[in-house]
Amino acid sequence: MKFGGTSVADLDRIRHVAKRVQAERARGNRVAVVVSAMAGVTNQMVGFCHDLDPLAPAAEADAVVASGEQVTSGLLAIALNNLGVPSRSFQGWQVALHTDTAYGHAAIESVDGEAVLASLQKNEVPVMAGFQGLSPEGRIATLGRGGSDTSAVALAAAIGAARCDIYTDVDGVYTSDPRIVKNAQRLRHVAYEEMLELASGGAKVLQTRSVGLAMRERVLVRVLSSFSDVEPGRDTGTVVADEDASVEKKLVTGIAYSIDEAKFTLSRVPDQPGVAGRLFKALSEAAINIDMIVQAIGEDGTTNLTFTAARSDEARTIRLLEELRAEIPYGALLSSRNVAKISVVGVGMRSNPGVAATMFSTLAERGINVQVISTSEIKVSVLIDAEYAELAMRALHTAYGLDGPAEGAA
Repeated sequence: MKFGGTSVADLDRIRHVAKRVQAERARGNRVAVVVSAMAGVTNQMVGFCHDLDPLAPAAEADAVVASGEQVTSGLLAIALNNLGVPSRSFQGWQVALHTDTAYGHAAIESVDGEAVLASLQKNEVPVMAGFQGLSPEGRIATLGRGGSDTSAVALAAAIGAARCDIYTDVDGVYTSDPRIVKNAQRLRHVAYEEMLELASGGAKVLQTRSVGLAMRERVLVRVLSSFSDVEPGRDTGTVVADEDASVEKKLVTGIAYSIDEAKFTLSRVPDQPGVAGRLFKALSEAAINIDMIVQAIGEDGTTNLTFTAARSDEARTIRLLEELRAEIPYGALLSSRNVAKISVVGVGMRSNPGVAATMFSTLAERGINVQVISTSEIKVSVLIDAEYAELAMRALHTAYGLDGPAEGAA
């Protein structure tokens, strides 16, 4: 059972979580728990670091921001013991969740679940601090935003859990963000591939890497709300698992958006073999993830290169690109935060043409210009001006017939 920041936002919420864990044990299940920091705490810690130095050493920043999960895990263990449920807290290093050295964006390399299994054998509820692990240098390394989801899936795989329940402030995965699209519908089942694309497109219900890990390790994931008391057996939440072959899929399952993107354009880049390779290799080595890429070839032996990265990496990206200028001469560097990525996702796209055409015509009818396009087998994403994001989502939701009852919706 994994509980996000809003689920453990204060002591009353932590007491509520403790009762949920107690109820799950009463159903005859052994339970391990992973927790996030209390709502707002991580942002506060990040703010402290940024105020001291916008380019603070990542390893030192990790030592600061990981403190929130340490507090929550201890508090929940206290609350469980107060209910008569034996419990103890674990930090990432105590579970032996090993990562690489990409501080702030660390990847999990292995998890030794023996300590957690030993705790379960003692009839305890182990409560692990999410979002953090142990680097080869013996230092705390955090897993990036939403990293507690990845911690939970990794732990579930390591101990052979029957499922991984992700508790958050929404009651499942919807066809779009219900705060923006009033007619968004809850889905009972989403295939791993669809959830992976929705998460990468900006849906914040699950972290992208957690879905990829669940798909690779075949961990059954349920997304549930921690803010409602649900009777055992009642249909609720969304199951993320293998594709349900018995259900004829809609053309589009969901629409995601992200305003956490920054767009970078390099003008007059030498149009030569290997230039793009050197550029993106340098960004990769700096642990800067690139998303959308478009290249426009000029007529004078140069090209314009545009790509997107996370807003949180904007300062580092600009600094790195400026450092590369001596090696890769270019005309100008432009960056913009005034962009939004809109993605339509569905495994039904594999056998149905026309998804992109519907998307582009719908946006054009509303005067929305497309800046960048990227596609996969089950996703089409576009970059547009941020001011049109909500209009685009509502229009596309209607255009793809998602306003009515969704396939498998409650």
